[in-house]
Amino acid sequence: MTTHQTAMIMVGLALILLLAHVLGRLAQRCGQPAVLGEILAGILLGPTLFHGALSDAVLPSDVRPMLSTLGNLGVALFMFLVGLELDSRLLRGNKRAALGVSVGSIVCSFGLGVVLAMWLWNGHAVGDQLGFVLFIGAAMSITAFPVLARILTDRGIQHTRVGALAMASAAVGDVVAWLLLAAVLTFTGSQSSWQVLLVLPYAVVMIAVVRPLLGRFLATREPHGADDGEPGPGTAPLCVLTVVLLVSGALSEWFGLHFIFGAFLAGAIVPRDGTERLRAAVVDRFETITWMLLPAYFTVAGLKVDLSTVDGDGLGELGLILLVAIGGKFGGGYLGARVAGRPGRSATTLGILMNTRGLTELIILGVGLRLELLDTDLYSLMVVMALVTTAMTAPLLRWAYPRQMVNADLRELAAEWQAAACRTEPARPVDGKPTEAKR
Repeated sequence: MTTHQTAMIMVGLALILLLAHVLGRLAQRCGQPAVLGEILAGILLGPTLFHGALSDAVLPSDVRPMLSTLGNLGVALFMFLVGLELDSRLLRGNKRAALGVSVGSIVCSFGLGVVLAMWLWNGHAVGDQLGFVLFIGAAMSITAFPVLARILTDRGIQHTRVGALAMASAAVGDVVAWLLLAAVLTFTGSQSSWQVLLVLPYAVVMIAVVRPLLGRFLATREPHGADDGEPGPGTAPLCVLTVVLLVSGALSEWFGLHFIFGAFLAGAIVPRDGTERLRAAVVDRFETITWMLLPAYFTVAGLKVDLSTVDGDGLGELGLILLVAIGGKFGGGYLGARVAGRPGRSATTLGILMNTRGLTELIILGVGLRLELLDTDLYSLMVVMALVTTAMTAPLLRWAYPRQMVNADLRELAAEWQAAACRTEPARPVDGKPTEAKR
């Protein structure tokens, strides 16, 4: 790395942080999640404005791979934290709903996407027709897991049942969608088919082997006591968790899934019992690094987006793409939730949340563009669809799941957990023997 490249990386990262912060705050003032402003920051720095002259000046092509690496580390840490903070108690009695929402949104979106692709093929014939059709179906099936997590966190509903169901449904659905994408890449000759077969053994090893080993190791490093000024857990647990995170992300990327799912799984398998203080310390330290690196991820992805090619002739296609994208995800998610027994308001909220696409959709579309499964015009229209479906999530969410309902659900959950704790807590001992608490 030359001195000039080092200087440009520092200048570029400073510009990215500043622009992402300004546009993120502006998006929040407009009632949108901050992540939408961060994505727009990347698009504005890209070729959409001034034909790329701005991005070439401040973010030259020879430093973008290095910024991309920093951004990938940031999103890996973020997804690890999402998995680390996922509360399995919220899914008790609701696994059927999570499966119903994910399956419903995938099936409807993929089916409508395939029909749409057969019509779009006439004006955007590139590569192999079957590969094109399967790719559009897979792209329509995506829910942006990282963006959805950010929206839930910004709204403060990540610890409600609806929030947990949305994240679980998005996680399951996106794994299936990435497997579909891996199948497309295999079909087009872009990836070896045998690698995909290793996904299941990898997940089994992570849950059955790595999780117990982590539990034994972390239990001995858990800080004890109630003093707020107690020292942190030390560097050993942080080092081990970071290694597990990076190796898991690397393996999932190699298997044909995206590294974000490996990072999420690494966080999700960290044992909850007896590691409360340690996990809090990990979250505190990782969040600081994530805040600095995530904007680089959004911006570098936005640099590949060129909306200057969209003209009036594409508005009809854009309308049909939006209709299929919104209808497939919302309709499938809503029906899946209703079949699983969720009430209408909850099913509506889940259908709205499943429509979040954002950056994950941009990643999928970038893969399609690179493999020549999409042409530039269709790529631009699909990017607009991703931004519109993400932007509409927050206002619709405020309508379907207002703050008073959020507060009521949080109070109900707190009361249930307190009651469950009282039922399982032993009563005072009588003659040295514990007695069962009254139910």
